[in-house]
Amino acid sequence: MRQRRVEHPFGTIKLRMGAPHFLLKRRPKVRGEMALHVLAYNLTRVLNILGIPPLMAAIRA
Repeated sequence: MRQRRVEHPFGTIKLRMGAPHFLLKRRPKVRGEMALHVLAYNLTRVLNILGIPPLMAAIRA
């Protein structure tokens, strides 16, 4: 149990994204996969909060 350092928010994000387990092995690859999931989660949150038109205007600016 001491070696396990998985935190609940990361598991929640992955489950919400529809991927309950990592597809890759080894820590550097898992970190990259998790980074993509977190990026997608954050973009989804921005879309829900701002909406598409304001987000597109901010990207063009």
